[in-house]
Amino acid sequence: MVTGGGTGLGKAMAGRFLSLGASVAICGRRKSVCDETAAELMAAHGGSVESYRVDIRDAEAVDDMVEQISRTGPLTDLVNNAAGNFVSRTEDLSPRAFDAIANIVMHGTFYVTSAVGRRWIAAGQRGNVLSILTTWVRNGGPFTVPSAMSKAAVYAMTTSLATEWGRYGIRLNAIAPGEIPTEGMSKRLNPTESPGERTAARNPHGRVGTFDELQNLAVFLLSGGCDWLTGEMIALDGGQHLATGGNFYDLRAWGDPEWQAARAAIAVQNAADRKLRSNGA
Repeated sequence: MVTGGGTGLGKAMAGRFLSLGASVAICGRRKSVCDETAAELMAAHGGSVESYRVDIRDAEAVDDMVEQISRTGPLTDLVNNAAGNFVSRTEDLSPRAFDAIANIVMHGTFYVTSAVGRRWIAAGQRGNVLSILTTWVRNGGPFTVPSAMSKAAVYAMTTSLATEWGRYGIRLNAIAPGEIPTEGMSKRLNPTESPGERTAARNPHGRVGTFDELQNLAVFLLSGGCDWLTGEMIALDGGQHLATGGNFYDLRAWGDPEWQAARAAIAVQNAADRKLRSNGA
């Protein structure tokens, strides 16, 4: 199961799993998007993709979805990919804005992991959890504090449950990818730039990451070839966090005009997303 599997990184990983023979379930808040992705992936690769509409901030809805999936066959792997983020000066954040990120990334990720893990333990079944994090959990995320805090909590969950659930044959690992441009996230994290522009200029390899590189690592971490690897987070960013911190510290040079332009661009993207959700719920 891939949360946030209808678009971006989640869609890419789901497609690779499917191409290798896995039966895949994807979920997201926009059912129409997940349905379209499921049809597209099956047309490209064959196999089976089940599509679910769920807001992972709703623990009861998450549990119902996991129960439905479990009835159709054993769920073997979970990819916690669903997230949200945007750049902002922390002093400008409202409690509602903070909660919008924390409720998805921290609470939602726990709800899904707990719902799946409880069933694995009860059934005596081995399993894998792979969470998509960021390098900011190691060195902080200026101007993305809600995400940095929430991703750090998911990293703590990964290391904590790797030791608590290891006796059940359950592994938890994480990937911290650098910038792999996706439309929605690029517009929230680099709202006044072309996707990948800043990364290409600052990355030691002089480029952004690719879907293929993420897919390969995700497959490895879920495979049976590394059953003793657990509780780890692997950075996949061309060494950018080592060279530059890999975060948005350079935005300290922005003044009010730049932040006003960024907020306006993010607002346009949010309005577009709300329209899509209302049309495709």
